Amino acid sequence: MKPVYCEDGELKLIDQTKLPTELIIRSYTDHREIAKAIVDMIVRGAPAIGVTAGYGVYFGALEYIDEPKAIFYDKMKEVCALLAATRPTAVNLFWAIRRMEKVLADNQDKTCSQIIELLREEADDICAEDIKMCKDMGKHGAELIHAGDTILTHCNAGALATADYGTALGVIRAAHEAGKNISVYADETRPFLQGARLTAYELQADGIPVTLITDNMAGWMMKQGKIDGVIVGADRIASNGDVANKIGTYSVSVLAKAHGIPMYVAAPTSTIDFSIKSGDEIVIEERDCREISHICGIQIAPDGVAMENPAFDVTPHQNVTAIITEKGVVYPPFDINIPKLSGEK
Repeated sequence: MKPVYCEDGELKLIDQTKLPTELIIRSYTDHREIAKAIVDMIVRGAPAIGVTAGYGVYFGALEYIDEPKAIFYDKMKEVCALLAATRPTAVNLFWAIRRMEKVLADNQDKTCSQIIELLREEADDICAEDIKMCKDMGKHGAELIHAGDTILTHCNAGALATADYGTALGVIRAAHEAGKNISVYADETRPFLQGARLTAYELQADGIPVTLITDNMAGWMMKQGKIDGVIVGADRIASNGDVANKIGTYSVSVLAKAHGIPMYVAAPTSTIDFSIKSGDEIVIEERDCREISHICGIQIAPDGVAMENPAFDVTPHQNVTAIITEKGVVYPPFDINIPKLSGEK
């Protein structure tokens, strides 16, 4: 289930706003439309956003292939800036754009056509590396899951949030493939319902037993002993192990800690922001409050009511049992062990 890929000279994106009732694949060649697709959450999930941004830079370059090189480079600055402004929290976005900018910076002696070919190769590499990282994460994380476990997950950190396979759901997939006979509780994840619309859809498609619950049911399920562990993804991880993830993750972490349930975060090292010391430095995106006041276009809140819609929250490292990466499982003390992972491409 690949939400982002190139085919026939176009960028293909699964329109995740239409799932689970419609599977629509949209085609793009204009970097402005690719940027809008990120903003509108046609594509979402930190790794998938990074892959999409990489291809966005490439398609932007194609638009200016016939320009003199000086103008080409000026236009590429605009392309990268536009894509970087789409979502402020997911660090993979900036990681991918930096890689594309390095290709531009390192090859100024080449023709525009040659540079564009190198940009395409780099975007393809970012995509392929993401898939490999997810599968490696799955392998490491599956060792933490016991036979017969029931796992709670929040939001969607599956194939739809990556180039393929998934982070948190990649761990769950790997455990399932290993014959561990696991099952999953999926939080619906208000307000955008990624758990109900996407996670339940993915797990059903894979034949993994999944039960959908509302966000406010998680604590009661833990109290009854129905949940053995929690696995979530991440949009940005600070050097001390603080984790920014979809709003509601912090609440789940507090509940898990209160019930003595392990709380695992699965994310590639591209999601770690080694430049920040703690979650206090993470910018939290505020989204359109219509996501709260309306469901599927139907108004559910009174006109004029005050609303706030932070898209993410930050789970303190004290609530995280371990962080699963493609390089292995990282345990506390995170401020010592996370920096050891730095130096990735």
